[in-house]
Amino acid sequence: MSTLQVKSVCSKISSSANDTVQRMTGLTITGGPLVSCYNDRIRPLLDVVDKLRNLNIMQEGIQLPTIVVVGDQSSGKSSVLESLARISLPRGQGICTRVPLIMRLENYSHPRPEFRLEFDGKVINTDEERISDDITAATDEIAGKGKGISNTPLTLIVKKNGVPDLTMVDLPGITPVAVHGQPEDIYEQISKIIMEFITPEESVILNVLSASVDFTTCESIQLSQKVDKNGERTLAVVTKADKNPEGLLEKVTANDVNIGLGYVCVRNRIGDESYEEARDEEARLFKNHHLLSGISKSMVGIPVLAQKLVRIQASVVGKCLPDIVRKINDKLSTNINEMNKLPKSLSSVAEATTVFMHMLGCAKESLRKILLRGVFEEYPDVMEMHCTSRIAEMLDQYSAELQANGPETDPKGRFLLDEIKVLEETKGIALPNFLPRAAFQALLQRKIKGIYLTPFGFVDKVWNYIESVVVRVLTHQCDNYPQILPSTRRAAQTLVGKKKQQSIDWVTDIVEMEKLTDYTCNPEYITTWNQLMFYRGTLMEAVKGRSHMSKVNIVGFGEVDFAHLQSKVGVVEEAFDLKMRMTAYWRIVLRRLVDCMALHLLFGIQNFLNKDMEREIIHGLMGPEGNGLERMLDESPSVANTRMKLKNSIKLLKESKDAVANIMDRIAST
Repeated sequence: MSTLQVKSVCSKISSSANDTVQRMTGLTITGGPLVSCYNDRIRPLLDVVDKLRNLNIMQEGIQLPTIVVVGDQSSGKSSVLESLARISLPRGQGICTRVPLIMRLENYSHPRPEFRLEFDGKVINTDEERISDDITAATDEIAGKGKGISNTPLTLIVKKNGVPDLTMVDLPGITPVAVHGQPEDIYEQISKIIMEFITPEESVILNVLSASVDFTTCESIQLSQKVDKNGERTLAVVTKADKNPEGLLEKVTANDVNIGLGYVCVRNRIGDESYEEARDEEARLFKNHHLLSGISKSMVGIPVLAQKLVRIQASVVGKCLPDIVRKINDKLSTNINEMNKLPKSLSSVAEATTVFMHMLGCAKESLRKILLRGVFEEYPDVMEMHCTSRIAEMLDQYSAELQANGPETDPKGRFLLDEIKVLEETKGIALPNFLPRAAFQALLQRKIKGIYLTPFGFVDKVWNYIESVVVRVLTHQCDNYPQILPSTRRAAQTLVGKKKQQSIDWVTDIVEMEKLTDYTCNPEYITTWNQLMFYRGTLMEAVKGRSHMSKVNIVGFGEVDFAHLQSKVGVVEEAFDLKMRMTAYWRIVLRRLVDCMALHLLFGIQNFLNKDMEREIIHGLMGPEGNGLERMLDESPSVANTRMKLKNSIKLLKESKDAVANIMDRIAST
């Protein structure tokens, strides 16, 4: 049944029931607080709410309309409830109600009444003579013997001719100070239970007040005002009116504590009075007493209280039930969707293999996107997973670190001194004006030594980054089957370690080749050397004192101080030639180290994804340390727990939905 259909039925029933109550106002009521014509109309709606309460739908966060009875200790709560239900409840000193007592009153045409207690999955049938003792025994079983309290509810079902169809929750009376045998924090415990029940907007607060107290100082009033400041869902019952009549009229008409649903003054049953005798005495009291007769007849007596409660209950149930149905449907739809998102429960290794290969395929495709193609749709806002950009940044940083060690970075005042020293150390018996190749190689090896660690550091940094990315993607893909994640992650980390070592070996070879071999076919070498040699004449003129310049400006080197070279004029020209050759060649070496590194990494990543990863992970999972795919058949505790919770929730919500539909269909057909 849809929410709109439920709303229509509820509106029809509530309207009819309220008309009945209004027609009954002022009539003399016999045989009980309220006759059955109202009960026949409101009972179907209460059946819906009670059925949902029995199913414990509130554990799904769906609140039910409830009349919650609160009051200070010894305010007369039990007497009021006894008068409504026409049964005897536990009495005594201190806290009589130690657990939430859900009282379900049902008008019952059969001459023999039925009474039943339900708690902790138990059902105890009782009778009018034993009901008080059975409630006490059940309370002791729930809350323990003594004076402690519990928030575990006890349900009392009363089927009796003439009682109003009402469902109420009686809560422990508020005691501000612990007495002997009670916990020191008894006030806090009781307040917490009360707040749990009266906070939901669906709750109607029946606040029981003694006529003898100042209403503004009542603990129950102060608690209810915390959640219902304007009193829009609070009804006050004033007890012991016969014992404290003075000023009662002024109290209930002044309404200093904002009781939005009004007041009802009652007389408590005394001694062995029957319920009929007590009602007769109550009627005479409010009719004849010189202080109480001035109170409006619409504000006095248990029958009036019953009428108000059933009218309020009809209104609240009719108002809330469509929204409850909507919440049940929404919650059911949400839970079914969540259940469908859970990983499939696997029953065979073949199923596990299919699921695992699909997961691995998804991981590979995700890694291809972020590591090779630069597609970041899966991680749009996670900059760390924009891998092509991050690796390009690392490559740029690597290039900048290499460039920082070029020939153009000589300290001030040392221009050509390293070259002169090398020439002096490598000279031998040979024709002059020939540049010794040993000098070039010695200088080259010195330059290579200066940048030796940079490529290794770059390789380590890049593969560590790739490892973190791969592990993150695999972790995400294995999220539904965490039991295989350790083996999968270990296999991926092992493979990354192998690829890193391959890169280290490759870098070692490249660096050693650059140290031992000076060769390039790149024409830029000759072009750059010729451009730089253009400045040789200018420098020599300055060094020999034939120029008035104090410094020489050389492209790529800036202004060069040459004063320290004037004592070495014989070797300056050869040293300049050596430096310019090294400068031209070093630029090519650095570019070669960057270009080859980029190609090597791209090639390594492609092989990693297209050839190596799947094989390595399958071997890691199926190998001696992986324990096979059988572990996928054992659902992880977290997933199993979630599945069980969702399954139970869906079962409860479906039962609730069906229960509402069945009752509402039955109502609609009458």
